[in-house]
Amino acid sequence: MSMGAYDEDEHERREKQAAAVDTDFDDERTIYHGSVEYDSGESMEALLDQFEEMKSG
Repeated sequence: MSMGAYDEDEHERREKQAAAVDTDFDDERTIYHGSVEYDSGESMEALLDQFEEMKSG
């Protein structure tokens, strides 16, 4: 089969692969404990200055 050739066997192989459902995975949800803090008090310029310091340091 040459590059790009697509025959009936290939079509059937891809159909079977697409129809298969992988149910072999852990279905439990992960529970996270902790807290998240948002600090939106700084101006855009202060944040950009902080970013530049982080990049150069």
